[in-house]
Amino acid sequence: MKQPTTLDVHEIMEQIPHRYPFLLVDRVVECTPGESIVVVKNVSANEPYFTGHFPDHMIMPGVLIIEAMAQAAGLLAIATVKDRPKDGTIYYFVGIDKARFKRPVVPGDQLTIRATITSIRSSLQKFDARAEVDGQLVAKGELLTAPNKVGRD
Repeated sequence: MKQPTTLDVHEIMEQIPHRYPFLLVDRVVECTPGESIVVVKNVSANEPYFTGHFPDHMIMPGVLIIEAMAQAAGLLAIATVKDRPKDGTIYYFVGIDKARFKRPVVPGDQLTIRATITSIRSSLQKFDARAEVDGQLVAKGELLTAPNKVGRD
């Protein structure tokens, strides 16, 4: 069965275990298993983190931009290896190198995240990831994910 090239939020929740308020991917717009993925996150003023970061100057926390990039990488790993939470596998975000932030992300922005596999082994996957708003780079980094088999009761 061919992997779909797009996923809506309900299909994303079948692939990864994250839920509101920590699901940071709204749509997969393009996915080529074994190669790359493009996802979007619509940033709204209603996001719970904006009440404290910062009330008078709302900025999406950089760690959440990185987390959104990691969720995109996890979706690509799942599409490539085909081990999913329902099969007993969860992909953990295990590392980041060369992380850089270029400009703030604010309410009303649509974050477009692109992740490309640079290496994949049974125990570790490495990705180049970048987040953009309107074609402008806002963050980038090299991400590492690793599968973890979880027990089923």
